[in-house]
Amino acid sequence: MAAALPAHAAASAPVAADAACSTTIEGRPGKKFSLDDIDVPASCERFTVHLLHTGKKPREQAGHNWVLVAGAQLEGVIRDGLRAGAGADYLPPRDSRIIAATPMLGGGERASVSFPVARLQAGVPYTFFCSFPSHAMHMRGTLSLRPQP
Repeated sequence: MAAALPAHAAASAPVAADAACSTTIEGRPGKKFSLDDIDVPASCERFTVHLLHTGKKPREQAGHNWVLVAGAQLEGVIRDGLRAGAGADYLPPRDSRIIAATPMLGGGERASVSFPVARLQAGVPYTFFCSFPSHAMHMRGTLSLRPQP
């Protein structure tokens, strides 16, 4: 999971650029994210996702995280993550298929992850999901690289 970087690793930029190069998403009870789609401007050097778990249950009972992979890699990452287990946040350790991932959160917790936009390719479908068992089927969305005007 080397692609997951701490939020403080994000490049410095003017406030307006920071707003365009980040988003906030909620992991909600009922196995739902607050967003279904995220567009990443190609003009961003890095993109940051801020995740808030709005539920109340501890991570062991109903944790949420945010994981980004190329869509074609989704099922393999989920399968291998289940084998990796709770101690690895249900993600295969040091897996190069994972572009970015937050840690697994319990209710009320927050985390952020930044990743280089250069890792994304125009026209490639990307999927974000929660790797907690039984959540990945419902908690997923698409991420797209938005070309520069």
